[in-house]
Amino acid sequence: MKELTGRVAVITGAASGIGLAMAHAFAAQGMNIVLADVDEAGLNDASKRLNDSGTRAIAVPTDVREPAALDALRDAAVSAFGGAHVICNNAGIGVGGPIWQVPLESWEWVFAVNFWGVVHGMRSFVPLLLEQGEGHVVNTASAAGLVAAPFLGPYSATKFAVVAVSETLAMELNGTGVGVSVLCPLWVRTRIHESDRNAPPEVAALVGDESVFAGARDVIAGFVETGLAPEIVAERVVEAVKTGGFWILPHEQMRQAVRDRADGIAAGDLPAFSIFT
Repeated sequence: MKELTGRVAVITGAASGIGLAMAHAFAAQGMNIVLADVDEAGLNDASKRLNDSGTRAIAVPTDVREPAALDALRDAAVSAFGGAHVICNNAGIGVGGPIWQVPLESWEWVFAVNFWGVVHGMRSFVPLLLEQGEGHVVNTASAAGLVAAPFLGPYSATKFAVVAVSETLAMELNGTGVGVSVLCPLWVRTRIHESDRNAPPEVAALVGDESVFAGARDVIAGFVETGLAPEIVAERVVEAVKTGGFWILPHEQMRQAVRDRADGIAAGDLPAFSIFT
């Protein structure tokens, strides 16, 4: 989509981090913005700031775990702006710890948000994009969806799955006028290590289990502090939408990491790269 002015961007996980940065980046392109998140206070603040700056934006509280919520988000975009063109399935959370110690409730939570949230977004919006004959889907995965990481098993599993469904979707939509990109950043200065702030009650107490989660959270926080600014990642997303690029790899070292992983697979070796290096 070379021309974005006057079009509509829908972004989940838009109250903070990469999602909020994408909202501002697309707004700078002259787009109307539909912001979605479970953090209603942050969502309303983000919407106010965009509207105060002259952008037409609406806030739609959305729990991406619920398919009906994504249908409602689509309907809100159509009602407010007449359609939707760039769909960013970006909402995501992180859960850490040794795989055998992570409670099933936490596995279910991270899959419900990171994987099923993307599936629900595609299911709700792709038919609309096809009907329009144009549009672009951006699914947020992670470097951890290209190279597995110790103590991030549930998170990595969801992100590998997002990469897989994004590749599949791109193949299925080839030639339709609807593009697909998958975003795979390494460390970015977000609040991913504070995901438990939005945890459902049945998970919140488990995430607070010091023996399982606290160490992983502290380690991740240290890497996050050294990460890219979300605004840089958002710029790469806008570029990919305008040029039709599939892979969005904001961190250059991931290109070599992917090559090394492929070589390791061919040789039957465990990949040597780690996102914790």
